[in-house]
Amino acid sequence: MGILNLTPDSFYDGGRFQSEASALKQTEIMLKEGADFIDVGAMSSRPGSETLTVDQEKQRLFPILESLLNEFPSDCFSVDTFYSAIAKESIEMGVSIINDISAGQADPEMFAIVGQLKATYVMMHKQGQPKNMQNNPHYENVISEILTFFSEQKILAEQAGITDLIIDPGFGFGKTLSHNYKILNNLNAFQSLNLPVMVGVSRKSMIYKALSIQPEEALNGTTVLHTKALLEGADLLRVHDVKAAKECIELVGLMQ
Repeated sequence: MGILNLTPDSFYDGGRFQSEASALKQTEIMLKEGADFIDVGAMSSRPGSETLTVDQEKQRLFPILESLLNEFPSDCFSVDTFYSAIAKESIEMGVSIINDISAGQADPEMFAIVGQLKATYVMMHKQGQPKNMQNNPHYENVISEILTFFSEQKILAEQAGITDLIIDPGFGFGKTLSHNYKILNNLNAFQSLNLPVMVGVSRKSMIYKALSIQPEEALNGTTVLHTKALLEGADLLRVHDVKAAKECIELVGLMQ
């Protein structure tokens, strides 16, 4: 899954793809490099970020999304949103996947909308809100608490008619460095839920802070963690650098 941020403030590529021309060009590059999905986001969820209103997110998202769907009609797009109104309109436009960092908790209508429209749904775990989630993350047992969360949300999602679910443990979303690596080292525990697991570690602080570098320098570290995630059972990688991730997937495939 290639990341396309239409935001001015994302931690790595904020401001680079806000125009229609730059978004179309980056999408073309990622598809040529082998992306199976393009995940389009119009609101940053980096630590400390501010929440947009529905209207603000619509104004930033829909003009470019419409162009993307017209330009690449046979390709699969995802929209990164926790608003059911945006999910509904996106699916009706032709989007296949809704990627919700709140796992249905931010908008009580989300599960019903996705279930009615039969879209694929990615639900992510986070503790707290983007603005404050990294202030003081705390768990008694991070793995068991996330597993319990997904077990409960899976039941609610399926009751709402969602039949195609993907889970994302939410690296960096209300987790310390230690929590992130604990999750990575125990990623195979999530296979007990019998759902595909998506991993999003691309250029994140669990890499660049651990190595005392900048996000721009974190591709090598990203590839190391992608390799570990795949060996631990990850089914889908959400990435900024598609070519490197595809090479990683191909080589890990030869090891198994």
